[in-house]
Amino acid sequence: MLAPELLRQGYEVIGLDTGFYKGRTFYRDGGATPPTLAKDIRHIAAEDLKGVEAVVHMAELSNDPAGQLAPAVTYEINHKGSVHLAELARKAGVKRFVYMSSCSVYGVSEGDDVTEESCVNPRTAYAICKTLVERDVKRLARKGFSPTFMRNATAYGASPRMRFDIVLNNLAGLAWTTREIKMTSDGTPWRPLVHGLDIARAIIAVLQAPTEAVHNEVFNVGDTSQNYRVREIAEAVREVFPDCSVSFGAPGQDNRSYRVSFEKIRKHMPGFGCAWDARRGAKQLYDLFNHIDMTKDVFEHRTFTRLKQLEYLIRTQQIDSQFFWTNEDWRST
Repeated sequence: MLAPELLRQGYEVIGLDTGFYKGRTFYRDGGATPPTLAKDIRHIAAEDLKGVEAVVHMAELSNDPAGQLAPAVTYEINHKGSVHLAELARKAGVKRFVYMSSCSVYGVSEGDDVTEESCVNPRTAYAICKTLVERDVKRLARKGFSPTFMRNATAYGASPRMRFDIVLNNLAGLAWTTREIKMTSDGTPWRPLVHGLDIARAIIAVLQAPTEAVHNEVFNVGDTSQNYRVREIAEAVREVFPDCSVSFGAPGQDNRSYRVSFEKIRKHMPGFGCAWDARRGAKQLYDLFNHIDMTKDVFEHRTFTRLKQLEYLIRTQQIDSQFFWTNEDWRST
């Protein structure tokens, strides 16, 4: 969702994608796509960064379940691969390095809303790697190389490269295909949400901000009013999807819960603010599902769930135990 927005604003963009999830498009939006290097982050070379002014780095294994599938590989890609990219970028003369971190680094928090100054409490390989990259890339900062760390709230929203393994999108998919949201937990944990387009706008705000406003800074990305209990997210979806019922279970084993303050990003970049909330995001998804006549088979397709797709690529031996392609001709399958 970021690259087309950058192109619309006149940026020259080069993509980097190893291609795990390119097998199927959820819908076509007619937006422009940039030239893209079909390359693993671990194979990035100095010549790939020649003439590049800024790197926006989000090329990692995404979300907790995918990270837990192979924690050692997650460490090699998400921690070591990311730090190596930052080191190469600094040597190549890249001025800004915008790193996509996550509010999941807070893990479990009680009491007041957590801020960028709060202690982190990561509970998964994915979140631990985020904290390690922040720590190590901060040390690389110097005049002429300004890293910025963006701890995104849980993303949601429609995208041609759709994801149904994130909470609001998943609940909306269930509401459309089954007319029922049957939660196994009591839905009391807190989650901050942010629409993918608001994340894109925050990234562009960082790229356009004065260096001194973002140099080696950490920003929570979202809006303080968009902290929801999971059950509130389910209720927002139910209000939009006709004839959908919602039920809850007992307290779940997943004890991650945190409310987040997003005041810092507003102070450093006064022009930035989130345009979306959960109900508007649910309505966007309802309208899209209706437009494309989404079926249960599409909703459950492996391409749109990170863990399912990785397990498929491993099972069919298209990627090896280190998540490298075994045959470069299979990238487009």
